[in-house]
Parts: sequence; C-alpha cells; structure tokens
Amino acid sequence: MGESNDSVAPAVGRVLQLRVVVEADDFEQALAFYRDALGMPQQEAYEGDGGARVVILDAGRATLEIANPAQKRMIDDVEVGRQVAPRIRLAFEVADAVTVSEDLAAAGAAVVAPPVRTPWRSLNARFDAPGQLHITVFEEPDAETAVAIDGTATASGSATPTRSSGSSERRQQ
Repeated sequence: MGESNDSVAPAVGRVLQLRVVVEADDFEQALAFYRDALGMPQQEAYEGDGGARVVILDAGRATLEIANPAQKRMIDDVEVGRQVAPRIRLAFEVADAVTVSEDLAAAGAAVVAPPVRTPWRSLNARFDAPGQLHITVFEEPDAETAVAIDGTATASGSATPTRSSGSSERRQQ
C-alpha cells in the first residue's frame, strides 16, 4: 500500500464534475433523506413530461476511489466486521459522524454499523439508505490524532488502532 505510481495523472484533469445519478422508486423519501437529513444543498431541480423529476444536490468535493477486492474486504472488516458492501458504495465526509448517523437513522436509513474509529483515526458509520444505496458517513481526524495510511503516526498522532464505532473514507473508503 505504500508504493507510489509514477503514472499518476496530473492534479488538473479533463473531468470537471463527478455526477452520480440514482434512480429512486420513492423519490420524495430519497430527496428528504439526502437533502434534509444528510444536509446536501439543492442546486437545481427539473420536471419533465410524464412525471419526470430530478433534483441535483451539492455533494461538496467529489473523488472516485478505485479499490481492488482485497482493499474492499479490508475496509468492510474494519468498518463493519464482515463483508456487506456491494461493488459501489458512496461515502460522505461530514463534520460530526455521530450526530449525522443519528439523523440518518431517524430519517429511515438502516444502520449497518454504528460509528467506529478506524486504524487511521477517522470515525465511520455504514447505512443502507434510500435509493438502494449502501453508504458510509465519515469524519476525518483532526491533525493531533491523524495517522498515515500505513498506520504510522503523523507528527502528533498515535499509531495504535482502536475500534469504537466509525471508519476512514478519505484514506480507506
């Protein structure tokens, strides 16, 4: 995992936006969940013939994380303790994983795993959410508790992994 790849694309690429389109059988429930409970601001909304509707929500900065099967299994083991995630899982960085997790559960998401502290010190929780999505909400550690991806301590962090109730999405989706 500590290997670098010299063929990494430059920081400025051709893709200007990542947009994930989710078909939701219960449109109103999904909209209320992602916009209101998760707190994603509405950018645009359109209606068309035949009852067609779409709402575009702002998800902040977007990244596409490519993981091999071993990495996906490792993350499931750390965050949930068993294999649960489908091939695609959405992860949302939030400022307070515990509060957001409570809000999402109250809004109807099925809790797969409560917040757990990962070996990388992020706090992650898993849910089955409206639109048939498996999602993670994660809170990154502050600089004093940060740990590098290889488990070594940063300047002020400790390398001792602990399991409480979340997972690391930026370093280990």
